Amino acid sequence: MDSLTQIALGSAVTLATMGRRTAAWKAVFWGAVAGTLPDLDAFIDHGDAMLNMVLHRSSSHALLTLTLLSGPLAWLVARLHGETPYLLRWWLALWLALVTHPLLDAMTIYGTQLLYPYTHHPYGVGSVFIIDPLYTVPLLIGVLAALVARGRDGRRGLRWNAWALVFSTAYLGWSVLAQQHVEGIARASLQSQGIAAERVLVTPAPFSTVLWRVVAMTPTHYLEGFRSLADGQDQPMRWTRHERGAGLYAAYQGNAHVQRLSRFTHGFYRMSAAGGHVYITDLRMGMEPAYSFHFDIGTREALAAGTPTRAVNARQRPDLDTALPWLWRRMWGNEGNTP
Repeated sequence: MDSLTQIALGSAVTLATMGRRTAAWKAVFWGAVAGTLPDLDAFIDHGDAMLNMVLHRSSSHALLTLTLLSGPLAWLVARLHGETPYLLRWWLALWLALVTHPLLDAMTIYGTQLLYPYTHHPYGVGSVFIIDPLYTVPLLIGVLAALVARGRDGRRGLRWNAWALVFSTAYLGWSVLAQQHVEGIARASLQSQGIAAERVLVTPAPFSTVLWRVVAMTPTHYLEGFRSLADGQDQPMRWTRHERGAGLYAAYQGNAHVQRLSRFTHGFYRMSAAGGHVYITDLRMGMEPAYSFHFDIGTREALAAGTPTRAVNARQRPDLDTALPWLWRRMWGNEGNTP
């Protein structure tokens, strides 16, 4: 999730755990710090754009790493504020603030290596977009209510914070139910059209859980469709069909870049070629024809010769003037033309 959301979640969790044992501002500040720490790995350059992508949310987001970090961080905070009698409570609060960061990240589609170093598997439920105001805003309201509350109102502020956490958690549960609902509709649509999909991906369109994007993979193509919860019950899904570059994969499947992204995306990728260069694209983040992770992995000659190459992210930026109005209309059940 985005940095503001992680700061809000870390602060809210620490506030709820510490209660009135410490000043609200201390809980908010250190919760924000703990909610930010895992993402500092984004500043590490691994020397390759694809490595930077797949190694983000790895060791710094591992539950084991963050559990080990929570003890020293809690000791430092308790000593700094002269609150050593509450050391164990600070430990619990900061541990929760640290581990809820990757657990929330795992609700997005990116891929979070929760069990590193035991496995490098990138977990991603994919039921929420990386920015979702309906999740973030209640947390911010709860934290702010606790900060401005004074005296007797302090308890009321903490109750606001607690209810914000309940609402945001329930919203995550709702997102999973909505995702499963749309997946059922998508699979039925594919089956009715005689399309044998190897795998199906269902993720929310930006900023809400009302409109959903569906990607279905076949051996030679991938299909993209959209489903809004506002669509009529009998309204059929419309699919667009695209080449996934099966021939290019057959030719370069032994390449390290291809193997790496194939594993990380769980098979939701495409390959293409242009200007003598070969590209591999993560189909999970973006929509036709623009994707956040579109890697130039080298020339055909270099790949054929087995020459090591550096992957470069040639990100495809969407036309926001077209895409955003279309997303808004489509969210409310207006089919229209694709952006």
